[in-house]
Amino acid sequence: MTTTINKKLHVIIAGGGTGGHIFPGLAIADALKKLMPDIEILFVGANGKMEMDKIPAAGFKIKGIDIAGYNRSSILKNIGLPLKLIKSYFQVKKILKDFSPDAVIGVGGYSSFPVLRAAQSKGIPTFIHESNSLPGKSNKYLASKARLVFVANEGLEKYFSKARLFVSGNPVRKQLLDAADKVKALQFFGLKPEIKTVLVSGGSLGARSINETIAENIDVFKKNNIQLIWQTGKSFSGDAARKEEEMTNIWTNAFIDRMDLAYAAADVVIARAGAMTIAELKVQKKAAILVPYPFAAEDHQTVNAKQLVNQNAALLVANQDAKEHLIPVMLQLIQDEHRIKELEQNIGKMAIKNADEVIASKILNVIEQE
Repeated sequence: MTTTINKKLHVIIAGGGTGGHIFPGLAIADALKKLMPDIEILFVGANGKMEMDKIPAAGFKIKGIDIAGYNRSSILKNIGLPLKLIKSYFQVKKILKDFSPDAVIGVGGYSSFPVLRAAQSKGIPTFIHESNSLPGKSNKYLASKARLVFVANEGLEKYFSKARLFVSGNPVRKQLLDAADKVKALQFFGLKPEIKTVLVSGGSLGARSINETIAENIDVFKKNNIQLIWQTGKSFSGDAARKEEEMTNIWTNAFIDRMDLAYAAADVVIARAGAMTIAELKVQKKAAILVPYPFAAEDHQTVNAKQLVNQNAALLVANQDAKEHLIPVMLQLIQDEHRIKELEQNIGKMAIKNADEVIASKILNVIEQE
């Protein structure tokens, strides 16, 4: 892309809370830097959330605001929410004044809404990246004043104006765009190349129903000569570590930094159905059993999963059925090489590998025309 922008641009990327929001934001930031090396990028995230560590570790600046989402499981936990919203309003106001952004990009998460809303009230161009098949209420509200809304899939015209809608796909971490060597990947985890391997990943925050099911059936893996790479999230890491000490066919940790190697090592993946997990499964061409998180806003993970199931590109086990059905479904799939190949081919056809570059170039084009 060539651009005639002759000033140093300042861009805010707002969002976070989970890897599903953080990693797309980082991918877009890297793509913007590649197209315009002198661009100044500032992330805005929620204090206490994982973006406050992950963003600086990736080499970008971040400002934190005191914001939280509505807690659907406990009304009492929402008592302090109005005060946090008021406080975040003044924090965002100061950030916009000090940084003077030319554009603000929202990638989802608690901090995305107040930053984009404030930017729109000041006439600052805003852009939205909606990663899910079912958009959240905040993005639907903000979209009417956004310059462009980038979405992962076709079929979201009923939620967003066609004039603003652009199907870009979901940006995936650079390290995941190409498949790593399987033998070297298995060596990295201390596992054997001749044994089938299952990767269990509950996302950056873990998944209780999946973790508990795996823990209760840990002997099944050894009995069926299956290896396990188990990413648990922080809350379950201690329990999983004790299981690992007892067996040689298990590797476990709270978080996996080298997901490229984890995917390469796996014959089958068990995971939640967050938008970024699905985007990664597509580019990695992995046979997957999806267990959607049922309490995600508007149950959007189930919508994400069903879109793949309807195209014979993944299997689905409902969260409430995990303890009864997850292990039998896994055992049946891991022993069916033909079915694995079928799922791999179908999910691979859906991959978009240059979403970050497409989004970055579109944003710069719009700013250039402002």
